[in-house]
Amino acid sequence: MDPGIVRGTPAWRYFGDFRGILLAGSTLVLQTAHPVVAAGVRDHSDYTRDPWTRLMRTAASLSIYVYGGPEGAAFEARRLRRLHRAFTGIREDGRRYSALDPHAYAWVHATLVQLPVDTQGFFGRPLSAAELAEYYAQMRRVGLLLGVRDQDLPPDWPAFRAYYDDMVESLRPNDTITALFDTIRTVPKPVRPLPDAAWPWLRDRQATLQLFLIAATLPPVFRDRLGLDWSPARRRRFDRFRRAVRLVATAVPPPLRAAHIRAVARLNVWYRQRA
Repeated sequence: MDPGIVRGTPAWRYFGDFRGILLAGSTLVLQTAHPVVAAGVRDHSDYTRDPWTRLMRTAASLSIYVYGGPEGAAFEARRLRRLHRAFTGIREDGRRYSALDPHAYAWVHATLVQLPVDTQGFFGRPLSAAELAEYYAQMRRVGLLLGVRDQDLPPDWPAFRAYYDDMVESLRPNDTITALFDTIRTVPKPVRPLPDAAWPWLRDRQATLQLFLIAATLPPVFRDRLGLDWSPARRRRFDRFRRAVRLVATAVPPPLRAAHIRAVARLNVWYRQRA
């Protein structure tokens, strides 16, 4: 039996690193740049009305894949495939789509494979070649558990990077990405106790930071295609931000950098086994 992701291995150490939240925006942009994902989000997601709950549900689901053990990951994969089976409709180009389109399903998984690698590259220590090889082999097995077809999963890290770069090169802006940016700027208040008068100020600043991080962490070719501003001054500002994040992270022992997401995974597996 597949033992799942073993404690201390690259996927265990890096997948849930708390710094990954800084790339959540750019990862979502890359996912919704795929025309099938864009249409599915437009037609079947409530993220524009309640993005905070949507974000928490997504984080809880993702945690199970790596930290919930093989049985937890397989259970969650079956649940998601049942959920998405009914998500069908018409794309922007007029073609019919299904949320279980195998190429779109593989692309969403690919963005989640790349996220921890980029997180370490931007805000930590880049993974070594040996770590990348082991990490990708682990995440490829996770992809198979999720129902991604074997032929849609490149065999090794170099092949994955070639696939990923080719996909990014093929992506184009769409209305769903535009709506996502509008949602970031106009997101509703997340918690009731927060004073109404304070939220506009906080919302504007979170939007400024979120849009800045999206521009900073997107692949340059797609950032340019979206027309996002990226000047030398903004790059210097991002370099200062990266150094500050690295400094803060050094105060957190490596085993604790993903402790929150591991706890969420255990809680979710426990709850869903009893549901």
